[in-house]
This record gives sequence, structure tokens and C-alpha cells, in this order.
Amino acid sequence: MARYQRNMDKILISACLLGRPLRYNGTAKASGSDAILDAWQAKGRLVAICPEVAVGFPTPRPPAEIAALGDGRNAASQGADVLAGQAAVVEKTGRDVSDLYRRAASDTVELATRHGCRHAVLTDGSPSCGSSFIYDGSFTGVTKAGMGTTAAALRQAGVRVWAETEIAALNVLLSES
Repeated sequence: MARYQRNMDKILISACLLGRPLRYNGTAKASGSDAILDAWQAKGRLVAICPEVAVGFPTPRPPAEIAALGDGRNAASQGADVLAGQAAVVEKTGRDVSDLYRRAASDTVELATRHGCRHAVLTDGSPSCGSSFIYDGSFTGVTKAGMGTTAAALRQAGVRVWAETEIAALNVLLSES
């Protein structure tokens, strides 16, 4: 087991990026940065979580996207709007799962705080973990700039959030500090 170093930055990470088949469709997500992730894991830096599974969602589960509330005024909705009750996370079946996504975000912030995580690497595109883009709520595969509920909550709590495509950049930052 790796020895924990007190001054080492801990990194919260989407568990699917570590090869765990927890995504909505029962798959893992390749990051293309396995060597970096392996090194971080060997040093005891990683705190893995799937926010959705942690609050009881099954794997697989219906796809979910962030959608504007009924009047459509906030059609560009994203995670922060869901946290504020101004938008909803809806499964393709039509079921509103916003409360569970808010709880997943809150629980994940608590976990990051408990472990002293200053950084999080999350799976982009997810209505929970997306940090640079999410899907537009139409279930047609169209993306838009934005972030999911957990990414928004972590940023609000002062955790720097990175997409899986930015792992190398985070590694450089950490090696310089």
C-alpha cells in the first residue's frame, strides 16, 4: 500500500476513469492517461467516486440530461441551475431525478472536503461530472458548453475541476508545486 504524504494534493476522480464500469450504459471511460493515473494511484493520491452510483443509481441506468424547466426560459441550463432549483435533471424516460443529482453533488463535495481534495478529474459530458460540456437536454446527442451538478458544486466549494482530457495538464501543475 502506498504511503500517504501529508502535503500531497489528493485528487477526486470519476471512478469510471479508473476502469470501473459504472457509467449509465455500464461501461468505463478511457482517459488516454493510464500511466499518469497509475502513478497517482500508486502514490495514494486518488479518491474515486461515481456520484450517481454513490446515491443509489443502478448500473446500467437510463441516460439523463439537464433540461430547462417547463417554460423554457432557461434553455441554456446547467448544473448550477439544477443546484439552485432553476433547472432539472431528467432521464430519457421522463423521470425527474434532480433531487438525487443534488444529493450526489453535496455528498461528493463532502467527500472531497473530508479528504482534502483540491482538484477533481471528472468525466466530461455527464449531467453530474461534465466540466466543459454537457448534453443539451434533447437526448439527440447535441452538446453545449457547460457543467454538470457535481462539477458545479465542487467549483462552488473551491475545488478545481478538470476534464479527463486535461489530466496531463494537471500532472504538470502538480509536479511544479
